[in-house]
Amino acid sequence: MNNSARPAVVNDVHLTYLDRLQKSGKTNMFGAGAYVQSAFGLDRHEAREILKYWMTSYDERHPR
Repeated sequence: MNNSARPAVVNDVHLTYLDRLQKSGKTNMFGAGAYVQSAFGLDRHEAREILKYWMTSYDERHPR
């Protein structure tokens, strides 16, 4: 279970984008912050917050 609150900067479009990026195999997800930053015109800090939330909430959002 994800124990951290969802940051205000994170929205469902970001999470879907990262899910698709992961499935594409285009990058190692630890380097995905740059993709988020470029795709959404965000600064580095915002992109990292989104990526961090995506990683920590992945299992909760994609139950097995």
